[in-house]
Amino acid sequence: MTTETDSGPAVPPCLESCTAPEEGKDYIMYHGTSIKAAMNIFSEGFLQSEDGMLGRGVYLSRDLQKASRYPLDLPEKERVVLKVKVNVGRVKIVDHQDHTLKKTWHDHGYDTAWCPPNCGMVSSGLEEDCVWDPKQITVVDMILSKELDQTCVIL
Repeated sequence: MTTETDSGPAVPPCLESCTAPEEGKDYIMYHGTSIKAAMNIFSEGFLQSEDGMLGRGVYLSRDLQKASRYPLDLPEKERVVLKVKVNVGRVKIVDHQDHTLKKTWHDHGYDTAWCPPNCGMVSSGLEEDCVWDPKQITVVDMILSKELDQTCVIL
């Protein structure tokens, strides 16, 4: 299993990723993936991960630099980042490893789980979102690895 590390340039997180998502609002988020998987997402849509830190769902971040690290086991030249629009619906903040709803938030009526930056959930200290229903996600654009720069643009 590959784990996330803080390797790479020290880049401040996107400002918007530091604020809690407001329920029912739309946000621009990012999903790092392989070129092949991106093509499948364009044709078939997102699929839920079977499991992960926050259980089932689609893993995203409002921080472009975080998303650009994924998939961790692929060379940078084989990665792309999908820029997406997400309606977060009802949001559960999961801000520590022992959170009682860490993997069951959806069973309690939440649409999105959000890990704030520097809460101890993600080793990089960057925020992460898990969206239960892929239908809440619309692909806006694809960013090739060579187009990623070291600054974050707030959209």
